[in-house]
Amino acid sequence: MTSQPTFTPDAELTADEARRIVLAAQGLLGAPDRRAGVLGVLRSLGAVQLDTISTLARSHELVPYSRLGPVGRPTVESAYWSGETAFEYWSHAACVLPMSTWPDFAFRRRHYRDRGRLWGHQVTQESFDTVLARLRAEGPLTATALGGAKNKGEWWDWSETKIAVERALAFGDVVCVRRDGWKRVYDLPERVVPATLLAEEPDDAECLRRLVRLAGRQLGVATRADLMDQYRLTRAQVDAALPGSGLVPVAVAGWGERAAREGAWADPDALASPPRGRHRATLLSPFDSLVWDRPRTARVFGGFEHRLEAYVPAAKRVHGYFVMPILAGGRLVGRVDPAREGRTLVARRMSFEAGAAVGERVLAGAADALRAAAGWVGCDDVRIEALDHESTRARLTALLAG
Repeated sequence: MTSQPTFTPDAELTADEARRIVLAAQGLLGAPDRRAGVLGVLRSLGAVQLDTISTLARSHELVPYSRLGPVGRPTVESAYWSGETAFEYWSHAACVLPMSTWPDFAFRRRHYRDRGRLWGHQVTQESFDTVLARLRAEGPLTATALGGAKNKGEWWDWSETKIAVERALAFGDVVCVRRDGWKRVYDLPERVVPATLLAEEPDDAECLRRLVRLAGRQLGVATRADLMDQYRLTRAQVDAALPGSGLVPVAVAGWGERAAREGAWADPDALASPPRGRHRATLLSPFDSLVWDRPRTARVFGGFEHRLEAYVPAAKRVHGYFVMPILAGGRLVGRVDPAREGRTLVARRMSFEAGAAVGERVLAGAADALRAAAGWVGCDDVRIEALDHESTRARLTALLAG
């Protein structure tokens, strides 16, 4: 059994310094780049996770909102699904990705092709060939237009056609760069991916170096486990790519024994220019890349436990259905489970972190975040129902009214 090599950092960071670097890397510290807009947010974050749940808005809309402020749905849809700037693929999960990263996922497309199937789904070669032939002859089509997306069972009971086209998507034989409503529109890569990108076919080692480098920039400061989670890479893949990634080894005080032993890595540009500027006060999607990795969220934000409870039985939920963390003053200060009733944004349940001093700044930040979200979705009033810290109700109500 080989021993773990000694980790030697090039720099040492306090937990607060690391947290600020993380926030800046995620576009939540400093002035937003409004000229770059939604597409700039996508390029900076590297991936925006998709999900079907819509409470205030769908997650892919909430992510740019939290960085840029009020952003209209047409602006978001145009940035993601113009057919030229982005594509959908499996990275952290099902995500929208910048078109520039198409070559970087060649290793994953090869992996799916070598495996020959998509998850547990089996499909005949005839169905697979038929899907490709129709797309070639008829142009871009949805699964419905191809013959139906599912059978008569639950949503995951995919039809043979849906399995075939999703397998083709995983292999890179088709691509999704547009949506019709919420339906994927499938097309052939040679019709929509720029020829220069399509011709680029890096080997696995180069793909992994690029993705680890990108992950380090997107995260700011990250442990090995964080780098693995960003694009769902294995430990062996990250270890092989780290030496050529350009990331700098650092030690972060307060990140726990494992991080102290194995170390962390940082974007050298972030270390060269310590982040400055105002923190955003905002509600975050539960699928936001700042919080989608639960262990990392707890480590960076002082033990904040984030859990999506939408798929938990109602009786077992602790904080609510679509729980949105509240970011204020550069910290995750609480949670809210929002809904809309006419022109009122309703906080069905709201709580502040037990370890946080619920002072004026925390309350003011939370009120700002709620008011801004209400205005964005066309509400002119905010009502708080269940409030775990009842002693804050009067002051919070006054701040919301002001």
